[in-house]
Amino acid sequence: MLKTSNEVPGPFQESKDHIIKNLKNSNPSTKGEGAGLLGEVEGTLQGHRDGHGFLIPDDGAADVYLSSQETHAVMHGDRLRVRVVRFDKRGRPEGKVLEILERKKRPLIGRLLLESGIWLVAPEDRRMGQDILIPKNGIANATAGQVVAVELTEPPSLYSQPVGRVVEVLGEIDDPGMEIEIAVRKYDVPHRFSPETLTQSAKLPEKLRAADLKHRIDLRDVPLVTIDGEDARDFDDAVYCEPFKQGRGKKAVEGWRLLVAIADVSHYVKPGEPLDADAYERATSVYFPRRVIPMLPEKLSNGLCSLNPYEDRLSMVCDMLVSTDGTVSAYQFYPAVICSHARFTYTEVAAVLANTHGPEAAKRRELVPHLLHLHEVYRALLAERGRRGAIDFETTETQIVCDDNGRIEKIIPRTRNDAHRLIEEAMLAANTCSADFIQSSKHHSLYRVHEGPTPEKRTTLQNYLRSLGIGMGVSDDPTPREFQAIAQATKDRPDAQQIHTMLLRSMQQAIYTGTNSGHFGLAYPAYTHFTSPIRRYPDLLVHRVIKCLLASKRYTLDASKMNVPQAPKRPGRPAPPNPADARNEAERWEVVGAHCSANERRADEASRDVEAWLKCRYMRDRLGEEFAGTVSAVTSFGLFVQLDALYVEGLVHITELGGEYYRFDEVRQELRGERTGIRYATGARVQVQVSRVDLDGRRIDFRLVRDAEDARSSGRGGASKPTGKAPGKTPARKRAPKTAVETLDDVRQQDRDVKKSRKEVVASLHPVKAAQQAAKRAAKKTAAKAAPRKRR
Repeated sequence: MLKTSNEVPGPFQESKDHIIKNLKNSNPSTKGEGAGLLGEVEGTLQGHRDGHGFLIPDDGAADVYLSSQETHAVMHGDRLRVRVVRFDKRGRPEGKVLEILERKKRPLIGRLLLESGIWLVAPEDRRMGQDILIPKNGIANATAGQVVAVELTEPPSLYSQPVGRVVEVLGEIDDPGMEIEIAVRKYDVPHRFSPETLTQSAKLPEKLRAADLKHRIDLRDVPLVTIDGEDARDFDDAVYCEPFKQGRGKKAVEGWRLLVAIADVSHYVKPGEPLDADAYERATSVYFPRRVIPMLPEKLSNGLCSLNPYEDRLSMVCDMLVSTDGTVSAYQFYPAVICSHARFTYTEVAAVLANTHGPEAAKRRELVPHLLHLHEVYRALLAERGRRGAIDFETTETQIVCDDNGRIEKIIPRTRNDAHRLIEEAMLAANTCSADFIQSSKHHSLYRVHEGPTPEKRTTLQNYLRSLGIGMGVSDDPTPREFQAIAQATKDRPDAQQIHTMLLRSMQQAIYTGTNSGHFGLAYPAYTHFTSPIRRYPDLLVHRVIKCLLASKRYTLDASKMNVPQAPKRPGRPAPPNPADARNEAERWEVVGAHCSANERRADEASRDVEAWLKCRYMRDRLGEEFAGTVSAVTSFGLFVQLDALYVEGLVHITELGGEYYRFDEVRQELRGERTGIRYATGARVQVQVSRVDLDGRRIDFRLVRDAEDARSSGRGGASKPTGKAPGKTPARKRAPKTAVETLDDVRQQDRDVKKSRKEVVASLHPVKAAQQAAKRAAKKTAAKAAPRKRR
């Protein structure tokens, strides 16, 4: 239990001291009287839909809370100077706005509304906090209800709302693809190539030229194949495998030769050119249902660089020797020209591997042996992955299937088969060889770093596992093997999904950085991204580094030509505002890594926003319908439930749980009723009704559906109510199937029964001692009954 006095307990005191140290020493903008302990901080405002906000400091220090009164004159994305005026009881800083350093100049997206004769735009991004007034002469040709882009003409102040004018009319809210048009503008996703980039792209040749083949190894006769999803359009990797044997007799080395050929994007996209500038600005392709915002123009992404079947293509090859125990004993990189012999889908490869004499195998009879060799090397790599202790959680991914109008037709689970895992292991092998090659050459580059849990998250995880009675835990210096062991030991439990989710949440987010710290989840000492240069800028940089190393040269970032207004910060570390301002080569790589990491998160947020909008639109036609579901997360304000049949998640607010006061147990991740003892935990089975859909807020609300018999038999919609009695028979109807939480209660009851039986055994072995203890208990009961009762 945390203290409620002004004294801050242990870890929070350390956090507060760290914050104060940053404010006193790290911030170059500290100035003026009182700027020591409660100093001044510069950063970017991150608004909240409830009106308050947080200043994200430039130097990576702790976020500063700003009340709604302080944010009335500013908007999400503005750069501010803030004075820290106090710390709350948990050591978190609160601030006061001193100065607006820079207003964000991008257009805002929202719906044009006419209320009581006043035109205004309600921003799609709720973090903006307030509506924008539009004068009558500023609505252009837009009509009420349409989605528009607005340019601010007057910023907000303490006493007035912001004023703007319409600069673009996107259309009606229900127009096909409108949700994507909103998302790319809402999250500042670059979606139009510059004229210079389009001009350069148009000048590229349609096919390979003789000059392109110089200094390359010709692998066009090697039956490399691509294996991708059914909806893939760009193919940036091709694979081939054959058995390998070296030497004779007992000293013979057996294994496989594995070739991973990756599209050579660096041959066409050169540093400092318009193509490179646009690719760096985007940093990644963004994938939406039925649409992709590519990092490179279509002529490259789907044409010259895509490893299309039966077409000659330039590639960078990672040529590996994999031993029978799954270790890569040797590797080499070289530029090559290849010709893909087939375009396989995951489904086709899985069918061939399952039946080598089936119809799918008959179509590509000459390639079946090569697929079998790929499967053999995959099994060896997978076995080595297990010995390495890499974390491998089996999660259910979903795929949205849309109709011709861009609306959801159905949501189906996307199952991973051996074909998916085969390609995954081949790509992991090539990526680790890339990292090893660059690191052994002592060259700067970008690494894909995934660090283990922080001390705070580790403590939270240990407490959670202990609360569930799981005897396993994590050490002070945890390893991936410990996490994998817990996952394996609990995979058959009814609350396995909850446990695996907590394991994932305890780990940090993977990032790009110039400093190698290893990859915790994959249990690699060094890891980078090499296999997707068509859709990821870090992969393109890794290709350039490897090419220079092969030519005995050094690759230097030409940061002055990376024209970005400000590089996003890396949490916990300061970052210069632009790569050109970095003091040395190592710092430039750090800034570029932070930029790529931030844009990766931006792409994920935009994709999730579109999916959430589509799901809300999908569920709006199902208001009032009832569905079975599983509690996927528990918070202090309610339960998140995922529907079984539709794979859609919504919220059961705590006010929908009845007239009971519920306490949130953060350790156990459950809500518990104080009067009844009813518990709602992750994994509970519930029946819910769709009660409300907020399209603008991307929110779906459920309410629990239950009758009196359900309440008696299953404890309120799948929650559990401990009674301490053995379950009896349910009259007049068949008992409802047990929920996950009820099953856990049964396990705990069995544990109590085992302890009771042990006590009986001990009593039989020591009858005198047991009789004395029984006599003492009887005497205490007699004394309690004889004592006079207190008057009420």
